[in-house]
Amino acid sequence: MITTTNLNQARKEIQEYKKQNRLVIVKAQTPEFNRKIIENKDVDIITDLELHNRKDNLKQRDSGLNEVLCKLATKNNIKIGINLNEIIKLSKKEKTIVIARIIQNITLCKRTKTKIIILNKEKYNKQELFSLLLTLGMHNKDIKQIFSKNN
Repeated sequence: MITTTNLNQARKEIQEYKKQNRLVIVKAQTPEFNRKIIENKDVDIITDLELHNRKDNLKQRDSGLNEVLCKLATKNNIKIGINLNEIIKLSKKEKTIVIARIIQNITLCKRTKTKIIILNKEKYNKQELFSLLLTLGMHNKDIKQIFSKNN
């Protein structure tokens, strides 16, 4: 996973990962950084979009995604990753905020047909994870696609 905050360093690491035929997973940073990463066709997954310290707007949550970014991710075949390990470490109040942001991201991804992937899903009970995703607003066929062997 690429965790650097420097865009040029991230681009170098993306090229190295691609040369090695490894999966390119980038941890989200600032909105500008995320936009540049989603514009890069070599990235496979961008994760932790909902984990940030920015304030939410009055009428809408700052979930790290918007419709433009979702369409761009779909066009460049980039999946939106949800990292459950990071969410579990949060306090109860932070978890509620992050889960609300995830719900908004799922709604945006459904609308724009952007693929969502769950990182580290092997650590969790499949049935409980299925129920959680269903509760968060995902469709059955999308959840089944997450658990298929090729994901």
